[in-house]
Amino acid sequence: MTGKVWFVGAGPGDPELLTLKAVKAIASATVLLVDDLVSDAITAHACASARIIHVGKRGGCKSTPQAFIEKLMVQEALAGETVVRLKGGDPFIFGRGGEEVEHLQAHGVAVTIINGITSGLAGVTSLGVPLTHRDHAHGVVFITGHAQQGAADSVDWVALGHTAQQAKLTLVIYMGVRGAAQLQASLLQSMRADTPVAVIHQVSLPSQRHGVCELQHLHDTLDREAFASPSVIVVGDVFKGLLAMQNSAERQASAG
Repeated sequence: MTGKVWFVGAGPGDPELLTLKAVKAIASATVLLVDDLVSDAITAHACASARIIHVGKRGGCKSTPQAFIEKLMVQEALAGETVVRLKGGDPFIFGRGGEEVEHLQAHGVAVTIINGITSGLAGVTSLGVPLTHRDHAHGVVFITGHAQQGAADSVDWVALGHTAQQAKLTLVIYMGVRGAAQLQASLLQSMRADTPVAVIHQVSLPSQRHGVCELQHLHDTLDREAFASPSVIVVGDVFKGLLAMQNSAERQASAG
């Protein structure tokens, strides 16, 4: 008897942002492999008899080895279990979902994907700002700021910044807080110093907070506001209006 594996996007954190299909899959699981940023309010949808195995992964922290996770999924599925691989955000946006699906398929395990709302989208729209806009942004790039040490294919931020400036693109940068100083320095070589930037911490949770600044002040803002992981950094002119409102409020406060 062979089971199957569901890859379920748990969304950015707020359990009310789960899709109906995700809730049904979680409830049907006999085994759940849960990522670190998935809350208890989301796993509460699981059946009381289901086994919940935490296989947390977070940048800069001790993580469950990827090979172990992949081996465990195959083992449980081939034993006839209904496995839900529960990932924060969307399983196919910086969640190693592609690697895990390839491994399962190579072992003959059936896979179904249920998408989730990614934090880069949820965080920006929570501020009343779009990722694209006819006047300010003709497209959006989702990219990781967490390059592997010494990787030959690490991001060319100068070239990316030039493309974003010329093509009017919004840059949504995941896992970029730790390398923000270098990120800022590189982008400033090809983007305007006054390009608006937003940093959104713990997207969709009650503890969510954000900061808006110019690109030239990104690292100072991160340091002053003590933003840490998990946060998304979003660069682009879609934040022009919000930045102008913030600057106006600060001027009025100083004058008053």
